[in-house]
Parts: sequence; structure tokens; C-alpha cells
Amino acid sequence: MDFGFSEEQEMLRDAAKRFLTDNCSTKFVRQMMAHESAHDAAFWGKLVGLGWPGLMIPETYGGQGGTFLDLTVIAEEAGKALIPGPFFATTMLGAPLLLEGGSEAQKKDLLAKMAAGKMIATVAIAEAAGRFDAGGVELKAVKKGSGYTLTGEKFFVPDAHVADVIFVVARTGAGTGEEGLTILCIPAGEKGVTVTQLKTVDMTRRMCHVKFDDVAAAEVIGKEGAGGPILRRTLEAGAAALSAELVGTAQKALDIAVEYAKTRVQFGKPIGSFQAVKHKCVDMMVAVENARSLTYYACWTVDERVAESVSAVPMAKAYASDMGKNVTSEAIQVHGGIGFTWEHDMHLYHRRALAGEANLGNAPIHREVVARTLLG
Repeated sequence: MDFGFSEEQEMLRDAAKRFLTDNCSTKFVRQMMAHESAHDAAFWGKLVGLGWPGLMIPETYGGQGGTFLDLTVIAEEAGKALIPGPFFATTMLGAPLLLEGGSEAQKKDLLAKMAAGKMIATVAIAEAAGRFDAGGVELKAVKKGSGYTLTGEKFFVPDAHVADVIFVVARTGAGTGEEGLTILCIPAGEKGVTVTQLKTVDMTRRMCHVKFDDVAAAEVIGKEGAGGPILRRTLEAGAAALSAELVGTAQKALDIAVEYAKTRVQFGKPIGSFQAVKHKCVDMMVAVENARSLTYYACWTVDERVAESVSAVPMAKAYASDMGKNVTSEAIQVHGGIGFTWEHDMHLYHRRALAGEANLGNAPIHREVVARTLLG
């Protein structure tokens, strides 16, 4: 397939680069690491001003009317800049979920708020087992009157501590896998909801533990028991976008390592002139380019909603997960001793790559998905 981004998408990329260079330096990223929530309202306001949270939301609901490939461009640049806060949770999980399963009334209300920056959303999927798939969902929602009550826990919920609403994947019926799943929309401040930030390797994007204690849930996204396909689409979009982020993070780490190899002198020569360093950088470049090719194809399948997405997305996520942690680790090695210090920025990229690897399922999990798909 001859794939290339449109002229408008390349212009979007250039604009994103300029904005993030000016507004999301590693100094700012470090500030967000130490921040109590890693969420800066002023920075979020700038993203809203650019229309990024509403990029995929149709103009009918106040958004930009863009495509998933438009979001792919932004995600890759966001990965290079290590963009902190709830951008991933809202734009790459919350928006696809609503677009896939929301009623017309919900879209007019919730998507409009999201596009206007008045609502931060997140999706609660994983539980104690740590699985990001339908089979890992055991939390039961019990019918009570016209709504439901929830009692249980969700783990690794991105940015739930700053979210206005949490889309909770729960079981309202018998069955396993996608059968009996329902998506519930719960205000984060609802009585009985307790959110605790978790200490993770990447504190620029917080993961949370969410406890539900007899929480009332009146609003369903889609229909009762029909949450499986909605979750599947949300996970496809999220994993593909996350793969694009990982490509961006690894590319930036590679760029920094190559620049260092050109300027760091040992034995009277730049270390980049030594064969061992050359080969390491070339191997890193090949890994990044392979991941980019897989990821762009996966994002195209999501954008076009073609059947190949069931294998293309897990392929991309599996490869990008391994690639991200390996390339950023090798970039640290190129820097030698300085690369291991807290003062050097390279660990920021390695931390983001490690977090991206684990989020929405690591490489072995996605390779297993690919194997099952191939074997039918």
C-alpha cells in the first residue's frame, strides 16, 4: 500500500511541532512530574484553543471534524514532547468511546463539552488482573430501579483524579468476553467514588485506582449488554494512538542520541565515528522505522474501519511496545554515564516508553492476540 499523509496533515504536524516546542519543554514536563496532579489548567486551555481535544469530534457537536489519521499525527508529536496530563485519556479513549456508542443526545451534550474543554473524560477497564480486554472485566453492575449500582474496583485508570466523568466497563449480564458488558457513565464526583493516584514509572501521566462503593449509575453509553463492540473500538483506537505516541517518543530519543554522538569527542574523534556506536544508532533507526510503518498501517485500518484492524493494531502495539523501551534504553547507553543521571532528560523518554509498553496491554499480550487471529 502506498501510504502518505495529506498536505493538510503535514501542515498539522508542523503546527503541532511549533506549539509543543514553545509550550511543552522538558522543563515543563519535569514540573508536571513533581506536580500534585500532572495537570496544568493553562496548558490544557492552550490545547483546547488549538482544538486538539475535539479533533475527531464532528463539527455538529462543536469539534474539528477531523479523522483518526489527523489524531495519529498529533499523537506522534505528543510522544516526542512527552505531553503530560489527560490528553490521552480524553482524546484517545473518551472521545472514541462516545463516538462509537453514545446516543445522539449524549453526543450533543458530552462531546460538545469535551470539544470545548469543559469535560475531561477517562475510561475504566482493567481490574486486579491488569487485563485491558473484555475478558478481564468482572465488576458487576446490579440493576436498581431505572439505573444500576456499582461496588468494586478498577485499576490503572488514566487521569481519573482530574476527570469529570468516568466511563466504566461493567457486567450487567451473564456470559464471558464481550457478552453482557455495559458501559456506564459516572460523574467522577459521584458519592461512593474514591480515586487514588498510583506511583508509576511515568508520573507525567497519572494512573489511578478507582473504588466504587454502592455507586449509583443512571446513564448507559449505548445499550445494556451491548458494550462489547464499543469497548473493542475504543481499545483499537487507544492502542493505535498509543503506538503512534511510542514511535514519537523513540524517534526523539534517537534524535538526541545521534546529536550527542556527533558532538561527544573521545580519543580525539566524535564517538559517532566509532563503528560500535554507528551500528547501535542504525539498529535504533531501523527499529523506529519498522514500528512507524506498522503503526501507520494500523492507524489507517482504524480510520477506515477495515477488518485487518483486528491484527494490524495488536501487531503495531506489540512491536512499538518492545521498540520503545529498547530504543530509549539504547539511547541512554549512547550517552554513557551522563545518560543515567537524573539531570539528563533521557530517562524521561525511557519512563514514557515503559509506561506506554504496559498501558492497554504489553507486547506478549498483543502477540498472543495476533497469534489467535492468524490461527483463526
